[in-house]
Amino acid sequence: MLQRLRKRERGFTLIELLIVVAIIGIIAAILIPNLIDALQKAKQKRTMADMRNTGTAWLSWVTDQVSAAAAGGAVSTWDGTAFTEVSNLADTLHPTQTFFYMSEIPSLDGWKHAFSYGYTGNPLGAQVIAIGSGGRDGDGSYNLGVSVTIGAFTPTDYDQDIIWADGFFVRWPGGQNPAGP
Repeated sequence: MLQRLRKRERGFTLIELLIVVAIIGIIAAILIPNLIDALQKAKQKRTMADMRNTGTAWLSWVTDQVSAAAAGGAVSTWDGTAFTEVSNLADTLHPTQTFFYMSEIPSLDGWKHAFSYGYTGNPLGAQVIAIGSGGRDGDGSYNLGVSVTIGAFTPTDYDQDIIWADGFFVRWPGGQNPAGP
């Protein structure tokens, strides 16, 4: 009797261990791609939130300069050729230690690539300010000097450029403009 109890205490068999390892492998194969996608989506959302917050502060500055920002128009393309690159937006939005439109201006998007800030120099124009992110690949093919078609792109295409201009997103992931009216 005592000998039979000792025989059961030997541990797992090889087949039991292989089954457990196979189950863990299947679970990992399912979860890891979803985890990677969730991380990319979080970076995309952070980028869009930073663009929206910075743009809102910048529009406040434009409004203070000319009493009101110009209303946007309904067009199918966005003309990036009208914009000049702004190298240090912090000087505009954080002019002194006691007065500022935004306490910290983000310089990097969620993928750690530099934002592009553009200003036409005409606060009364139809197009005044723009913020761009090159997406996951950091390509930035919009370059603030190229016209792009306004619209959404596939939300899981993280290499697409995201552009915010004059109060709304010009290029954004998904079906509905997240900052539209």
